[in-house]
Amino acid sequence: MCGICGCSDTVTTDRPETHAHHHHDHDHAHHHGHTHGPEHAHAAGLSTARMVQVEQDIMSTNQRHADANRRQFAEHGIFVVNLVSSPGSGKTSLLVKTIEAMKDEMPLAVIEGDQQTEFDAERIRAAGVPSWQINTGKACHLDAHTVGHALEHLPPLDDGILFIENVGNLVCPAGFDLGEAHKVVILSVTEGEDKPLKYPHMFNAADLMLVNKIDLLPYISCDMARILAGARQVNPRIESLPVSATTGEGLEAWLAWLRNGREQMRGGHMETMLSRRDALERELAAIDARIGK
Repeated sequence: MCGICGCSDTVTTDRPETHAHHHHDHDHAHHHGHTHGPEHAHAAGLSTARMVQVEQDIMSTNQRHADANRRQFAEHGIFVVNLVSSPGSGKTSLLVKTIEAMKDEMPLAVIEGDQQTEFDAERIRAAGVPSWQINTGKACHLDAHTVGHALEHLPPLDDGILFIENVGNLVCPAGFDLGEAHKVVILSVTEGEDKPLKYPHMFNAADLMLVNKIDLLPYISCDMARILAGARQVNPRIESLPVSATTGEGLEAWLAWLRNGREQMRGGHMETMLSRRDALERELAAIDARIGK
């Protein structure tokens, strides 16, 4: 059982030949500074103290896996974005548009998270990049351990971008660090202007908010300024970009944000590789001196 929300403790798959059973015993704490307090822990037959202990165990284990993922991403210069939203926000459609625009520039891959089916992973593959599906069963979020295992089934992504499309849910995915560089929350204009205030933990955890489906603005009542004000009330540092997966409006700004993040990651990767090369050269020189070469 997940100590955060009481969801199932087993991540299952709809295609056992391609996905492994995974026990959801991962702990969690993450770099955005958000934690779930004991008021979020509810399970029949368990005391509050026991639930707090379970939550702490879950958090610490998940963080170890997230840190390992982050080291692996840094070692290979992979820019990782964790896409989070409620169901129906249009994040898969936006991701397909993004892939079509960028797949010839750099290595791309997607980890898909859904409770059941492989529909979204199939859409991603049809767009032309590798995708690995994680089916969570009753669980309402991805965790760092399952993401780490999914990487084993994807091709090398050195100096590329990995998109993690999380389970549609504005609650638990906010808390689980997967090793990503950024959480990006996608909010459609049809969902309501008060979503950032109703789900503050998600918008506090995100570095960027994409306001999707802006092509519908002429037909609905939606105050974009109120959406941004609510998001900045819970997270003053959050960036915001209006986009439409249908028309492509705003897509270039989103692509520029991704390219900039990838270049920063590549720069850090190059510095690390040069430092490792210099260290190896010094070690080789010292060995040569010792053997009198």
